[in-house]
Amino acid sequence: MPESTMPETTIETRLPRDRMALLFMVMLVTAAGNTAMQSVMPSIGTRLGVADVWVSLAYTWSALLWMILAPFWARRSDKRGRKAMMALGLTGFSLSFALCGGVLALGLKHVVSGVATMLLFALARSLYGTFGSAAPPAVQAYVASRTSRAERTKALSMVASSFGLGTVIGPALAPFLILPGMAATGLGLTGPFMGFTLLAVIVLVALRLRLPDDTPRYAARGEIVSEPFGASDNPRMDHEHPDGSPDELPSAEPLEQGASRLSWRDPRLRTWLVAGFLGGQAQAIVLGVIGFLLLDRLGLRQHPEAGAGPVGLVLMVGAFATLLAQWGLIPTLGLGARTSTLWGMVLGAVGTLMIAAGNDLHMIATGFAVTSMGFGLFRPGFTSGASLAVSPAEQGQAAGIVAAVNGSAYIVSPAVGVWLYNHKPGLVWVLIEALCLAVVLLGLKRTPAEA
Repeated sequence: MPESTMPETTIETRLPRDRMALLFMVMLVTAAGNTAMQSVMPSIGTRLGVADVWVSLAYTWSALLWMILAPFWARRSDKRGRKAMMALGLTGFSLSFALCGGVLALGLKHVVSGVATMLLFALARSLYGTFGSAAPPAVQAYVASRTSRAERTKALSMVASSFGLGTVIGPALAPFLILPGMAATGLGLTGPFMGFTLLAVIVLVALRLRLPDDTPRYAARGEIVSEPFGASDNPRMDHEHPDGSPDELPSAEPLEQGASRLSWRDPRLRTWLVAGFLGGQAQAIVLGVIGFLLLDRLGLRQHPEAGAGPVGLVLMVGAFATLLAQWGLIPTLGLGARTSTLWGMVLGAVGTLMIAAGNDLHMIATGFAVTSMGFGLFRPGFTSGASLAVSPAEQGQAAGIVAAVNGSAYIVSPAVGVWLYNHKPGLVWVLIEALCLAVVLLGLKRTPAEA
């Protein structure tokens, strides 16, 4: 029986392996491509001769579009189907990456000026912010609708692992995709854009041919994943309450049952949201600065092509540390929301001091790993704290607010951090430390003690 004509009550208990592999690749290729881009952009900006802050600002519009449009595409998938939204997300990623690579190649050939190149890059990048956000919630909803409760947590964990694995693979592959024969002209730096565009097109074709069409049977209310920006972004998903599944549907409809809309100023959420906002700014600034710092500390400004390797290595180490924190330390030690948040910010502050003092690759990589582990503890801690503060019927609204707080950190803060780094280097570290310590003090005074 074709899937589109399946009875409304029919739910598969387990996804076939070939379908699960496709969903895995949809998430992996976008996360890997974005972190690969993150590892080469400082070198490209240096080769173009533009100020570092212009490179950071090029991501701003895309991040804002992602934050605004991700909930829209999640709702759209209820009408158009999950497969259609996954294909739309991959198409947006492919077109954006191809155009970004082409624009950067023109700039590196001196066909257009450096500033014009970054403006065109930002415009091409906005295609990803506009359409790329359609894929993650559709993948989650597809998995939740076709697995039993017993299998759902395992399946969603696999989806989350693909996102996290992508943050490791991207920086690891980026140096190998730089074309050696073109390195002298700077065009070799666009290799990762070409490579991940091709990979995304292959996954898109496979998705179209191998994944059956679907007719949504209920609303998609899974967690809205923030735009992948760097190796330490949060790849976790909420497995305990996979909203939108048939089991969770009654509690996922609070507004239709007459409940009031959850406010950002709700006293139950206020402390956690302030903590998430401050800590998110600290993380975004570190991620914005780290690539340019490596070029300076390692003396690679005159040889930017050589910078992609060290930057990729440091981002990869940070991604490993994040995954260790989220998939190792938190479940093994049974860390609660308050403990994860506090210790995460302490580690973030310590790691930042190590980065600020580091003058070689080993010291900087170690400091970034400690910082990334800290943010890897902090993100799930603050997210869980906000979730635990509200009722089951308010989980969907709380998740949307948390996603907006997470996304807001990447709109302006990376560029602000880079500007400070270039003009008042000492102040950027003071700012990050102040943000981390503010979260620690807030958590000690305002968050409830755990049993």
